[in-house]
Amino acid sequence: MSKQLLRDSLAVRRLLEVNLSELKDDVIAINRVTKVVKGGKNLSFSALVVVGDSHGHAGFGMGKAREVPMAIKKAIEQAKKNLIKLNLKGTSIPHQVIGNYGSAQVLLKPASEGTGVIAGGPVRKVMQVAGIHNVLTKSLGTSNPHNVVKATFAALLSLKDAAHVAETRSKTVDEIRGRDPREAVGTV
Repeated sequence: MSKQLLRDSLAVRRLLEVNLSELKDDVIAINRVTKVVKGGKNLSFSALVVVGDSHGHAGFGMGKAREVPMAIKKAIEQAKKNLIKLNLKGTSIPHQVIGNYGSAQVLLKPASEGTGVIAGGPVRKVMQVAGIHNVLTKSLGTSNPHNVVKATFAALLSLKDAAHVAETRSKTVDEIRGRDPREAVGTV
């Protein structure tokens, strides 16, 4: 998924029926940013935050302010505006997927029940707030938290469920999964 496609998919503001009291936020990174001006240096902070309800909704946001709490507050507000609905299969994901953003690549693989979240750093926090409890991940390329989070969301946005794929291919779900339609009915 290219940068422009990710921006376009997140730029579309969809009103989701999410209980705002259930949303959990998690700070991924806080950076101290210095701008050199004529009179000296202006110090500010930038924050990267993910927000989710643990039921398949997640979003991320970035905020910048003179103090850390204000930067986090701005990032949370932006993350709430960028909430997306994820296609999950129980407590895992439906299929393996790779997300790209810049030089960051994130591989997500479904895992069986009881495996847990095998992930590191920013990817783990995204999975926890989204409600994905069984997944195997590998972060490839850069370790920049901003790009890793965007690559993770690119991967999560490209997840498709079997019903959607069957509909686009004009087939049944059993045909997509490789089963004989007669076996599903039990006539064999």
